[in-house]
Amino acid sequence: MENGGSKGDIPEDANAHCPGTQSEEAGKADSCAGCPNQQICATAPKGPDPDLVAIAERMATVKHKILVLSGKGGVGKSTFSAQLSFALAEKDHQVGLLDIDICGPSIPKMLGLEGQDIHQSNLGWSPIYVESNLGVMSIGFMLPNPDDAVIWRGPRKNGLIKQFLKDVDWGEIDYLVVDAPPGTSDEHISIVQYLQATEVDGAIIVTTPQQVSLIDVRKEINFCKKVGVPVLGVVENMSGLRQPFSDLKFMKPGAAGETDATEWAMNYIKENAPELLSVVACSEVFDSSRGGAEKMCHEMGVPFLGKVPMDPQLCKAAEEGRSCFADQRCSASAPALKSIIDNLIKNKAREGNRA
Repeated sequence: MENGGSKGDIPEDANAHCPGTQSEEAGKADSCAGCPNQQICATAPKGPDPDLVAIAERMATVKHKILVLSGKGGVGKSTFSAQLSFALAEKDHQVGLLDIDICGPSIPKMLGLEGQDIHQSNLGWSPIYVESNLGVMSIGFMLPNPDDAVIWRGPRKNGLIKQFLKDVDWGEIDYLVVDAPPGTSDEHISIVQYLQATEVDGAIIVTTPQQVSLIDVRKEINFCKKVGVPVLGVVENMSGLRQPFSDLKFMKPGAAGETDATEWAMNYIKENAPELLSVVACSEVFDSSRGGAEKMCHEMGVPFLGKVPMDPQLCKAAEEGRSCFADQRCSASAPALKSIIDNLIKNKAREGNRA
């Protein structure tokens, strides 16, 4: 099928010789007769979106822009976004965290900011600050009740994302971390489109080891390749359970059900095998027999950033809205996260030096 417009602005179901959605003839040309998009094309505004200029001006004060994506929900993407932001801020960088998961905003909870309200100034919307160098913006701050469902169609979601990018006054910052919803839907297309002229550094994709998650991560990687967003790397989260032996709980099954045997078991171990109390217990929760994310990255030619174990203390830190790096409680996950983030920063520095 031959079309007259550029490939990027022609709907897939367009008629032959489509002039393109941005053409002055869109919806009016003879070739548009009978096209299912005719009315939309005829009434849609033509030419470049003036808001993109405003977004580019706002983003000019942001040095690095990193998208955090996932193929599926529930893989720990928002936890990673939150801890990435905490880590960058603790390295004395100026950091912004933008939550564009419109229907499931969990970032306010994970940064201990529930109940906060957005304030406006003559410069725009002011982020909510965790620390003086870590600001956050989310639709979660705009809901009268945190239990309210956000039942919006694509255009309204896209409008809010545009407003976040255009109107939030981040100031001069080193990193803007964008926590996106899972999948490859309207929000992803919008964020890429709105930031296309502002040099996005790339995307970090979070997954779990099992195939049911990796199947969708492959789609996410292909999405990034199609829209021209570099894949900074893939993080394998929940890569086995790691927990200090002394934190384990023990249950004794019986005819009447299970009873807590933790106190008995710990006293027995203290008396007979105290050396076990300094051991870390490990267990494979998800099947990684097919090589997990590392093998997939090798096959698809994208960087593998590393593995983060499932750590109950990291889950607790996220629930309490605090950094896992602030103390020694997240002894299983914090070193893994720190290594991934340090390597990410070093890689970006090397790229900057080559440029």
